[in-house]
Amino acid sequence: MELVPLQDTEQRATPEVMAGTSLDRTHPTYIYKVVLLGSTSVGKSSLAYRYVKNDFKESLPTMGCAFLTQTLCLEAATVRLEIWDTAGQEKYHSVCHLYYRGAHAALLVYDITSKVSAKVAKLWLQELEKEFLHDEIVIALVGNKTDLMAEREVTTEEGEEFAKSKNLLYMETSAKSNYHVSEVFTAVGKSPTANARASTVRKPPGEAS
Repeated sequence: MELVPLQDTEQRATPEVMAGTSLDRTHPTYIYKVVLLGSTSVGKSSLAYRYVKNDFKESLPTMGCAFLTQTLCLEAATVRLEIWDTAGQEKYHSVCHLYYRGAHAALLVYDITSKVSAKVAKLWLQELEKEFLHDEIVIALVGNKTDLMAEREVTTEEGEEFAKSKNLLYMETSAKSNYHVSEVFTAVGKSPTANARASTVRKPPGEAS
């Protein structure tokens, strides 16, 4: 995965919209910045890697932030997702706001076998609420590692109830078994909130209005 130097984040923080149509799959209609947040070892990198590479790696330590892209072909548009996978270690917490600045969507990832990680996801939500108004970003709460059901500490009902109370999308996933991985990224890609913030398509120079 491509590591993004901290000094480059200011240049890439503002998402842009590229010209294209739903019939032209080589050029995206929209670009959405999607940031993954959560504590260490919840599987953020594994989710991103599974989605982009369709492969699973148990250990993918992230230093600062890793950057991946994937094209999502919807019925009405082609969306390029720019996926920012942030490090979960506490030492990177103070700089993470630089990575999620300008995001269209955020996945708050926790491990269903760890109540502590669910609490951390809620703390990340509080951070996002300081940065964005409610209608400025789509947020999905993601309970990862459903392949470890026998070790579950956070019930589906708990996740659903909290997500509903905060008007978040909610989905449980497993990067290992490829359960609901594409679905969660597709859900944020289809979100009206993200689409509203990237609704103006730039025309190439010289093209008539």
